[in-house]
Amino acid sequence: MALISKKKNIYPVSQRLRQYLKRQQREVKLPIQYRDLLRYENSIALLDKKQNDTLWETVFYAQHEMEYIHYSLKKVYAMLKADGDLSVMEHLYVDRIDLCVYGNTQPFRVRVVNRINDNFDYFYLKKADASRVYGLELEHWLSPNRISYLVDNDTLIEQHIIGVPGDQFIRQYLEDVNLNKIRLSKEFVKFNERCFIRLLGDMHANNFVVNITPDFDDVDYRIRAIDFDQQSYEGRKSIYLPQYFKENNPLIQIGLDCLTIETVKQYQKEERSLIARRYKLGKKFIKELLKAMSEDDISKPEYIATLRAELAKHYSDDGFLICETMGALVQKSLNKVLEQKQTYHFPISD
Repeated sequence: MALISKKKNIYPVSQRLRQYLKRQQREVKLPIQYRDLLRYENSIALLDKKQNDTLWETVFYAQHEMEYIHYSLKKVYAMLKADGDLSVMEHLYVDRIDLCVYGNTQPFRVRVVNRINDNFDYFYLKKADASRVYGLELEHWLSPNRISYLVDNDTLIEQHIIGVPGDQFIRQYLEDVNLNKIRLSKEFVKFNERCFIRLLGDMHANNFVVNITPDFDDVDYRIRAIDFDQQSYEGRKSIYLPQYFKENNPLIQIGLDCLTIETVKQYQKEERSLIARRYKLGKKFIKELLKAMSEDDISKPEYIATLRAELAKHYSDDGFLICETMGALVQKSLNKVLEQKQTYHFPISD
C-alpha cells in the first residue's frame, strides 16, 4: 500500500520555469489573484444532491467587492477558454465560489453559468506551486490529454477536467452490466504506466476521473489525473504506481481477473511507444521544460536519494544514481522509454 507525506511543501515557480511559461503563453497578467479571494466575509458548507457534506464551503463577499470579483473572474474565464475574447462574457455570470478547506493548497472553485441556456462550467484558482505546474505541463505533452492553465505571480488558474470521479466510478459503475472490463483494465494499465514514467504520484481514486465514451458497438474509457501536487515529490517508487493504492483495489482486481501477463505487457509497450512518440513531437519544448525542472528545487534531498536508488534497482541501471534532482530523474525515466528497454511492473512488482 502506498502512503504519502501528510503535508507537501509548496515550491515557488522559479525564474527559469517562468521564462518557459511566458514562451508558452502560460504566464499572463491576470485581473485577480488568489489572495483576493481570501477576503470573503463568511461561508456555508456545500452539500451534494443527497445532502452530504462535500468538504467544500461556498464563500460570500462584501457587496462592495462582489462586483469587482465577479467581473474579474469572468474575465479570467474568457482568458482561459477564449484566448481573452471578452465578448464571451456577455451572457455569463458567476453563480458560486467554493473553497476546499481540507486541500493542501486550499483551492477556490468558480462556477460560471450561461444565463441563456443555464449551461455551467468550472475553473479553479490555486496557489502557484512549481510541482503542480510541472505536472500540468508534463500532462499536456506526454499524455493523450490537453491541459489549459494560466499563471501569474503566485496564482494558478486551471480548467476543470470533466469526468466521473474515480471513487464514484468504483462505487457506481463497476457492477454495470454494460461495463467493458477488458477495456477498463487496459486503460488502467496504461494510466499506471503514464504515471510511473513521468513520476506523477498520489493517483488514488480521489485524484483521477474516468471519461466514459460510447463507441459504435461498445464503450471506451479514459482515466485522467486531476491532481498534480505530487508531481515528482515523494521518495518511494510505489507512490508513482496507482496499482499500489488501496482505494484502487477494485480496479486492480478486475484487471487480475480478465488480463493475462502477456496482455499487460502488450498494453505497457503500447503506452511506452505512444509516450515516445509524444516526446518526439514536442521534443524542443519538453527538453526546455525538463532543463528547468532539472535545475529546480521541488523535493527534499532525502526523497531524491531514496527514489533514485529505487529506480536504479527497478531498471537495473546505475545511471539513476547520479541524478541530483527530481527533474533529472524524470529525464532519465523518459530516456528509458526512448531506448525502448522494457521493465514491467504490473500487476506484481518487487
